[in-house]
Amino acid sequence: MRAYGEVLRVPGLARIMLAQLIARFPAGMYSLGILMHMEQQHGSYTAAGLVLAAFSVGMAIAGPFVSRLMSRFGTVTVLLTTAIISMLALLSIASFEIPLWGDVLAGAIAGAAMPPVVPTVRTLYPRMVQQRLLAPLFSFDAALQEIIWVFGPVLLTLLVSLLGTGPTLLVTIAIQAVGALFFILSPEVRRLRIPPTTRKLGRVLRKPPVLLSVIVSSMFIGGFAAVEAGVVATFGEGALEAGIVLGVSALGSLAGGFALGGRGITPWSVAIRLTIVLLGMAIALPLSDVVGLSIALFIAGIGTAPALAAFSAIVAGTVKFADTPEAYAWIGTGQLLGAALGSAIAGVAIDANGGVGGVWVAVVMVAIAAAIAAIFRHHQPDLRQGIGEPPDTAPVELPR
Repeated sequence: MRAYGEVLRVPGLARIMLAQLIARFPAGMYSLGILMHMEQQHGSYTAAGLVLAAFSVGMAIAGPFVSRLMSRFGTVTVLLTTAIISMLALLSIASFEIPLWGDVLAGAIAGAAMPPVVPTVRTLYPRMVQQRLLAPLFSFDAALQEIIWVFGPVLLTLLVSLLGTGPTLLVTIAIQAVGALFFILSPEVRRLRIPPTTRKLGRVLRKPPVLLSVIVSSMFIGGFAAVEAGVVATFGEGALEAGIVLGVSALGSLAGGFALGGRGITPWSVAIRLTIVLLGMAIALPLSDVVGLSIALFIAGIGTAPALAAFSAIVAGTVKFADTPEAYAWIGTGQLLGAALGSAIAGVAIDANGGVGGVWVAVVMVAIAAAIAAIFRHHQPDLRQGIGEPPDTAPVELPR
């Protein structure tokens, strides 16, 4: 815990972490918010699913490209431009009754233009702290994101019950606007200069640690999407029990992030942390009660934040500074596609076998992720001595 105290005492770091948390918070609200509002507008979940799919695909495809633009046009310019475009597209969805094709188009634009906050902040972290503090910082960051995925949907559901779907989306857009401005106006973000990369788009994937992180994290997140679907199917849509189980899993992730975050990253770290997740999910297979599933998924959660932190650390330790935004964006793309794949396969398995079908899909996907991480461990770095200072950035302009 001493390492976390040192992290929070770094000048400006607590502010940056709070700013990026607020800026990212709507990510935990948009998926459910768009789904609920489009179902109300168009009268079917099929139509709503098309809009949500367009939003997700837009994010997945455009993420690496948008992140590269920061080195060409500047961090602030890209963040501000994408924030404005995405919010305008989302305002169209929230405020106007338009044909389905218009909402699908707006969803795709909104997703493609989502500000690259995660690649920015994870590129910024190595410039703010000593190398020995990067591993606990990435773990702390991964643990904090559980706040987004636990409290975001809860807040959205509460707002919908009070305001309706359209006004709730407007509130979510307002939160994005406040968070984006808070983040963009932070001095550390305004001073960040990312040197232009000399690589073509996608060349960073030729680095084995990056490609492995993309593949393994996509299977891992796909497994969690599957188990979430399985839990919801077990208790029924909208059931309080499902929320309790998933909330306890998030608490496990928070606990794991704080407990394991200070440990150095070795070639075995990802495989070991995913094995903890796999153990919890395997324990969940024969269970269908709230207490049993909560305990099982709490165990699975213990490995979640540490595994996500390991992916961030691997990129920071193996990729040139100019290429880190794109590398982080590719990991985000992989995770989005993994979540879509996991949800789709889980849906089929749930229709055939009930909620346990989703848990079986999760076990298989996480087992594959852990096996890949173990088999190709020699392509993963040993960062026990520290992640290392990233190469020099472009000149930093000091505030006048």
